[in-house]
Amino acid sequence: MAPRKLTVVISQSPGKNPVKRELEEEIATQLMLAGCCEVSLIPNLYDLPADHHGLLWLRSISGDLVVLSWLYERAARWTLDRNGISGLEGVTQLPKEEEDSTEEPADTPRGIGSVRKTNRHIYVMDLRQHHEAAVYLEEIQRIAREAVPPPTLVPLEISFGKPEALPAETVAQVPAAMEFKLPLGFPGMTPVASETAVAAPVTDPRRRWYPVIDYSRCTNCMECIDFCLFGVYGVDQLDRILVEEQDNCKRGCPACSRVCPANAIIFPEHKTAAIAGAPTAAAGDFKIDLSKLFGAPSALELAAQERDTELVADGRDAVGLSVGIPKRQSAQAEQPKDDLDNLMDALDDLEL
Repeated sequence: MAPRKLTVVISQSPGKNPVKRELEEEIATQLMLAGCCEVSLIPNLYDLPADHHGLLWLRSISGDLVVLSWLYERAARWTLDRNGISGLEGVTQLPKEEEDSTEEPADTPRGIGSVRKTNRHIYVMDLRQHHEAAVYLEEIQRIAREAVPPPTLVPLEISFGKPEALPAETVAQVPAAMEFKLPLGFPGMTPVASETAVAAPVTDPRRRWYPVIDYSRCTNCMECIDFCLFGVYGVDQLDRILVEEQDNCKRGCPACSRVCPANAIIFPEHKTAAIAGAPTAAAGDFKIDLSKLFGAPSALELAAQERDTELVADGRDAVGLSVGIPKRQSAQAEQPKDDLDNLMDALDDLEL
């Protein structure tokens, strides 16, 4: 039996950005030619519904896995976990384009953790970090050498979720409603429909908006379920918080992420890096809310405003700060003031 190869999955960018498509296809093509991996392209990972054939295929992979996407690594990793694709965190050695001073400290307290523990490694890479395919190819080849035994010389197959991932002259030879596999290693070969291909529509899934929980940070405090009034959150059989009805979430609203004291709630498509899953330190490590110094609403006030907007849009009454977040405020009021509180009081007295 031939040794199992490392599987590489490229989660394509939503939309038709030609620069992003070129990078995706160059990585796939070069990996095919190198013969070190099995390569697949799927639509945008975050948008896939639970029964999408791309996710069903991902769940069937038991070995080490490399996932490249246009999401922050933390967002992609916990989106995978939410969809039942879990494993040990594979550490990549991609060079940093610039130093990130917000990198999470090594001694940051951990959360409750994922309940899924699979004895394989998942390596996640953010395609926005570098513009050159060579950077990713070099790292994937390093992982392939270390993660699995050296491959034997057998033809490599690449699975495409969408025909448009290939050049137009190639796509014309492929049945429109079928996935296909492209045999490699033989010059002049043309793609043919795979006998094991799964019939599936080739259109992109609709764009989605829902929270993803980072269980490495989540402390199960339940503040999100207290705050959200739209039925998005629930609890599982172990009384752990989960995103139960993701399509109840209001598009564009990240309010629950703002109230999470552990910065454990991610909206991968949000324009704010900390909310989208950037590797920032956990909320609470930065003690001073600078917004107060300039008269801007605090994170809790902004979250309440965003929630009220969606409540009113649903024909319901606005509730402001009266529902879901007094728990933390009242707990703070019971504590004696420290030096930081006294400093903030002094700044308030200055009426800046």
